[in-house]
Amino acid sequence: MAAPLPPISSNDFAAALAVCSPEPLAAPATAALYAHYEELVRWNRTLSLIGPGTAGEIVTRHYGEALAALPFVPPGAAAALDIGSGAGFPGLVLAAARPGIAMTLAEARERKWAFLAAAARRAGLPCRCLNVRVDVPLPAGLPECLDLITARALKLQPELLAALAERLTDAGCFLLWVGEDDPALPPGLVPTGSLALPGSRTRRILRLQRTAA
Repeated sequence: MAAPLPPISSNDFAAALAVCSPEPLAAPATAALYAHYEELVRWNRTLSLIGPGTAGEIVTRHYGEALAALPFVPPGAAAALDIGSGAGFPGLVLAAARPGIAMTLAEARERKWAFLAAAARRAGLPCRCLNVRVDVPLPAGLPECLDLITARALKLQPELLAALAERLTDAGCFLLWVGEDDPALPPGLVPTGSLALPGSRTRRILRLQRTAA
């Protein structure tokens, strides 16, 4: 069900971002995220990108929970993959906050993929937007070498985690937005950190990394 998103001025949007971001955002990042929000408002009238349950807390619940991952982004990360990008959370948000990362947004649903491409253009972000379902075997077009892989509120099977882990650099990591329980993991992939999401007793960001060979 489509839900109207609240009108927010650029100044109010920037102020709200500043409150929920774990670090100061550069002006170009804030401007890119507001452009994304304007596109989100337009598309959400007919395409249910944000449900009615969280429309009223769009900045804190969606932008804030994406930005919450910034302390876990590997320093010097150059390439990232966001799986099931949907409305652009967290991949497009992290691409704005970390412009040095080449971000690939993978989305299986064609209309949401079209939104991502339009939003990235409007925000001036050079994200690659792929209309693919990420499963085993891995689809063509995914980067061969990754410093960061993200997935928000998706259950990734151990077989898929294992296949993707083969493309992680030595210092690379998965960041998964999960609930109270850790997901089932393949051998060689272990939790190395967890960040609680503000305002929730159970939702958190889980970091996974490969064990040393």
